[in-house]
Amino acid sequence: MFTIISIMLSGMLTGYLLRRLLFGRLGRVINALIWALLFLLGLEVGSNERIVSGLATLGLEALLIAVAGTLGSVLAAWGLWRYTQRANVASQAVARVSKPLLWKALQGSLVIVSFFVLGVLLALSGWMAVSEQVSDFSFYALAGLMACVGASIGSDPQTLKNFRALNPRLVLLPLCTILGTLVATSLVSLLLGQRSLTDCLAVGSGFAYYSLSSIFITEYRGAELGTIALLSNICRELITLLAAPLLVRWFGRLAPIAAGGATTMDTTLPVIARTSGNELVVVSLFHGFVVDFSVPFLVTLWCSL
Repeated sequence: MFTIISIMLSGMLTGYLLRRLLFGRLGRVINALIWALLFLLGLEVGSNERIVSGLATLGLEALLIAVAGTLGSVLAAWGLWRYTQRANVASQAVARVSKPLLWKALQGSLVIVSFFVLGVLLALSGWMAVSEQVSDFSFYALAGLMACVGASIGSDPQTLKNFRALNPRLVLLPLCTILGTLVATSLVSLLLGQRSLTDCLAVGSGFAYYSLSSIFITEYRGAELGTIALLSNICRELITLLAAPLLVRWFGRLAPIAAGGATTMDTTLPVIARTSGNELVVVSLFHGFVVDFSVPFLVTLWCSL
């Protein structure tokens, strides 16, 4: 976590020093790295027998929890966004960020999901599989992506001005994400009669941090619920990556940050920066750090009850 943040900060410094050369030229590189990471995520999903075997029976439960948790956090973030606007303290940069056209947003999402699906299909066919070298490349791609995002932010002459204009009330966003997710996933437990309230809360408390949360839940509650946690939190990350432009359009610029949960300081940060605006990157980093820190505590709390 701290390695990735350090890489991004280094990228910001580089971007600032080379701002005349880099400004506006990193978009294609960022897009290519996002596609590569989604392709590798597809390979990981398609190569994981536990995920593949659980898709038919457990996938629906995982999807319901993922959608509910995402929607709950997004609605809470929408309320916070409306509150900051009514208080007349929201950033003045709002007017400078244009809402993407619906078709353009969908085109970007379709390209992203096609790379993910391609990775899944290649893994299922046996043509490609996750290896130690692929895992290493995933880290290098993520590190490169964070460096490019940092350079893009550092080369933007409006970044420092936008940071100074941030609304201090936005530090409440992690709390909105956590509470919105927990309320929504507790309601889902009423629909899933075979899952207890604490089961659903534990899965929802992964906040898209699928690797760590699924490990904890498998240890405490068994492989079946651990599989649901893995699928559900992967779904939440994908929802954020694919639907971020639409979330901004419908629920305000904080919505993609709330939807991304614990991933908003790494894997979903580039999409958030592109759709919500560079001036909210610092909020995204703070949000990701706080939510990420809460995952092991909340997951183990619900699993121990």
